[in-house]
Amino acid sequence: MSYVVLMTPDWLERARSQWTYTGAVRPPFARDPAEGQESVWDYPRPPAVVPDVRLVEVFGADGLIASTTDSVRVMETSLPPSFYLPPETITPGALVVGDRRSICEWKGEAEYLSEPGGEVVAWRYPRPFDLFADYAGWVSFYPHLVECRVDGELVRAQNSNFYGGWITDELVGPFKGDPGVPSL
Repeated sequence: MSYVVLMTPDWLERARSQWTYTGAVRPPFARDPAEGQESVWDYPRPPAVVPDVRLVEVFGADGLIASTTDSVRVMETSLPPSFYLPPETITPGALVVGDRRSICEWKGEAEYLSEPGGEVVAWRYPRPFDLFADYAGWVSFYPHLVECRVDGELVRAQNSNFYGGWITDELVGPFKGDPGVPSL
């Protein structure tokens, strides 16, 4: 499959400039990280895309969906990172593309993937904006719908049915979607 990169529209650039929190200053309600931890409020906006070599595994109803030591973490202010996996690490036939679409202001138009005969469990950006161009077609998963592990640690889902952040012991919040967290 070939992928096309889209340029970020001007209206979107203007909207981005209106954000309150951009990772430059941690807000007073954010918890301070301990040694070896990260605060999601220190993550930048636009998000950082950081290579990660830890073993990432995803299991669905029929077993292993994906396994890799070549993922990236997309780290954006207030959100637990989403791990994106290269398309070639997805078990053939484990996912099917559905009709649902949405727009991410940073990455572009997302399409959603399901297990065959099942509900949506993942998403990807087949034609991303320039910021995410190197990761066109890479797949991320909803940890509240499938079992996701990072170096054996079971990932916890954030309080959201839309955002797919992966919470591990290395993170502190509060996270977007938690009760009392202000809108950005």
